[in-house]
Amino acid sequence: MNLDFSPEDAAFREEARTFIAQNYPKELREKQDRGEELSKEDYLSWHRILAKKGWATPSWPVEFGGTGWTPTQKYIWSEEQARADTLGILPFGVSMLAPVIYTFGTQEQKEKFLPGIRDGLVWWCQGYSEPGAGSDLASLKTKAERVTGDDSKEYYIVNGQKTWTTLGQHADWGFFLVRTDPDAKPQSGISFLLIDMKTPGIEVRRITTLEGGHEVNDVFLDNVKVPVENRVFHENQGWTCAKALLAHERTGIAGVARSKRGLEKVREIAGTERSDAGGALLADPFFKRKVAELEIDLTALEFTELRTLAGESSGKGPGPESSILKIKGTEIQQRLTELVLEAVGHYGAPYLRDLGHNANIGPDYADGVAGDYFNMRKTSIYGGSNEIQRNIIAKMVLGL
Repeated sequence: MNLDFSPEDAAFREEARTFIAQNYPKELREKQDRGEELSKEDYLSWHRILAKKGWATPSWPVEFGGTGWTPTQKYIWSEEQARADTLGILPFGVSMLAPVIYTFGTQEQKEKFLPGIRDGLVWWCQGYSEPGAGSDLASLKTKAERVTGDDSKEYYIVNGQKTWTTLGQHADWGFFLVRTDPDAKPQSGISFLLIDMKTPGIEVRRITTLEGGHEVNDVFLDNVKVPVENRVFHENQGWTCAKALLAHERTGIAGVARSKRGLEKVREIAGTERSDAGGALLADPFFKRKVAELEIDLTALEFTELRTLAGESSGKGPGPESSILKIKGTEIQQRLTELVLEAVGHYGAPYLRDLGHNANIGPDYADGVAGDYFNMRKTSIYGGSNEIQRNIIAKMVLGL
């Protein structure tokens, strides 16, 4: 694999860097810098700017709106976004649902749903996990019974509960796994439904996370009426869609480019001379070793991601390597937040930052560090826990 950047790649990097500098919303940047809570429109604003440029969906096939970029260009684009600390495009529609629709969906479904995903007009959420059905997703109990309505059309009547639904409070639509055959083997009786979140019978209830944020939700479905044409792929074969979606999700979770930017942040903080810490923490050999070990692991992960991108460019979809990316990517992200919290020391204590918000206690870079640390505990669980990923690798790679 040739890792040298060609003159064309260098020109693309300059184009990408210039575009971000000239077009990233000033108001959004200011909100990010102040650590303010972002609105639905904030999240979608950068997506819509990229859609107008034709850069919102670089990994899609060209026929559906993809850019036709090489793996190197995709890699450069992710690096430049991380370098500029742009808001990432939400993955639920672009990176998770869209591949399912353009792979398994009908022509009507492609025409109806893909443009709204591509252009940032429709916000999607994911209805997979349930109380008692997280890593063991096939044990889900949300059921969908097929009926004929008064209009002679066929519908599913959906009842159940989903949990940990990320940003579901903003969602226009959701993709849900439901049980359509209660008598079949667990993985054989599941279907994949697209549900309008404004449908009567849906309640989204806030879950407040440890740092006080509202990122995840419970979603309750009470006799929710869903047209049969909103089912993707065959009835009772939704597990095929679910596996494909999870493979794309796990690949995206790796977040190599943003972890590289996070490592730079660790060095910046730890390299700051502080009288209360007896100088710069980065001068401490034990802390310096932790940073070096993390950089080595991140470099190895970067090469694995590049190989995966090269495979995808040849028409090969994400396979068991997505589990490797997921495991190492999330472990690195967690170690990064641990190092940042260690670097800011007592200034990272949540109660002190609450007091310091108005009292200027401690450096500004300590804001939100504890919340980030707590929040990142989830990354080794969602998208299929890392323990499950190790089982997948053992079976599909090692043949155990």
